[in-house]
Amino acid sequence: MDRQLEAAGFATGEGGRKDLAQRLSEMLDPQIVLTGEGMHEYCRDWHGDVQSDAIAVLRPRSTDEVSAVMRAAAALGLDVVPQGGRTGLVLGGVPDQPARQVVLSLERMTSIRQIDAEDFSAVVEAGVVLEAFKEAVAEAGLFFPLALGAQGSCQIGGNVSTNAGGVNVLRYGMTRELVLGLEVVLPDGTVFEGLSQLRKDNRGIDLKQLFIGAEGTLGVITAVSVKLLPRPEHVATALLALSSLPDVMTLYRRARQQCCDLMSAFEFLPPLAFQLAQEGIPGLQIPIDTGHPAYALVEISGSGLVDIDDLMARFLEGAMEDGLVIDGVVAQSRQQAQNLWLIREGMNEGQARRGKHLRTDVSVPLSKLADFVAEAEAAIARDMPGCVSVSYGHVGDGNVHLNVMPDTSLGADSIDPQIKQAKKIVNTVLDGYKGSISAEHGIGRLKKPDFEARLPEAQRQLLLAIRRGIDPDGRMNPGCQLDPR
Repeated sequence: MDRQLEAAGFATGEGGRKDLAQRLSEMLDPQIVLTGEGMHEYCRDWHGDVQSDAIAVLRPRSTDEVSAVMRAAAALGLDVVPQGGRTGLVLGGVPDQPARQVVLSLERMTSIRQIDAEDFSAVVEAGVVLEAFKEAVAEAGLFFPLALGAQGSCQIGGNVSTNAGGVNVLRYGMTRELVLGLEVVLPDGTVFEGLSQLRKDNRGIDLKQLFIGAEGTLGVITAVSVKLLPRPEHVATALLALSSLPDVMTLYRRARQQCCDLMSAFEFLPPLAFQLAQEGIPGLQIPIDTGHPAYALVEISGSGLVDIDDLMARFLEGAMEDGLVIDGVVAQSRQQAQNLWLIREGMNEGQARRGKHLRTDVSVPLSKLADFVAEAEAAIARDMPGCVSVSYGHVGDGNVHLNVMPDTSLGADSIDPQIKQAKKIVNTVLDGYKGSISAEHGIGRLKKPDFEARLPEAQRQLLLAIRRGIDPDGRMNPGCQLDPR
């Protein structure tokens, strides 16, 4: 690519970058071209661990402008790094080749084109913030179930491009399950118009699925049509204490049988979660004794004639009578329920405040979740005795975030080597369970080496064929997921 730029008359150093930025301003509306100091926030990861740079940040306001951006980038031989709300955790939207990449931010495409209450669907542009969309849908008396800790910042396009998960996957599935259709700008500027709102359409290969979870490696998602649901009128949320993680798994199986599809979330937390949550959110009230070995955060919800409070009460009564649940609190209001969820969200912020650490996002079969956590934590304790493991996650999905906080007494220079060693230990144990190194965060640039090392050859060739067929020049987010060149 550098040779291509040089052949076109552009240098590849700092001067060349300025020339390319100027050329973009001439080819496009200069109001969408951002350069200089203003680019820095677009060239870093969410936690601030990585800071990069780019030729320019392009912020189109419409699908037509995205198409123009793609044509201009193609004409100049530039790589394009699509970007949503910058809340990703695997460096999928962070440029890594400043001399030849532009960032394409969808943040100005913020129109909710349609909310159709009769059809239980909506059409929304890629830059709409998830929380704002959920609020607009709620005002229409409906519900969009995707729920993430970053929903105040993440954008719909990024959610789709990464196939985001979240706390409600147990009941509603990954983002993929909620998408009816897509509008996508392809690498050459062609617009794929696929904003169908049909629930059933069996006319051959479902092309939208190619772009969901592709992390911007095949095209730029500009708009999405999604499923909506009736808004849950009744929600019951409980924080429960148990004697062990295996007991949490037993409780989950019971909840799955007794609460069935009305169970919308089931999370497990370690005792350390409460200390971390209070570090992340000072003053946060903890309404339960924090000295028990394991905890579960359970939510069931429904509408219409279903008595959710009675269902929760009967479920907990049986679990406590059998000695499975040893302590617990049930939220008596939506505010109390939100406070319980703040514990789950606050522990992430608390970990971030403690500094750089290993963040994993793995999945194993449900029946093996407790065994995996015990084996991986034991391996960390044995080989890295000064480190602290923090395991939590989405029980019903088999998704574990087994994070490792380094031993800071060894000095700052030891942090990255410790993180690398801890990741190797966790992934080695994970391989023994035939698990996935990415349950919901994607691959990005951060997990690319681990992804490629575990990729069967047949799957590799299929993925390469798709990428080369849609993006023969390899300009769409190169370095992310799988190198197409």
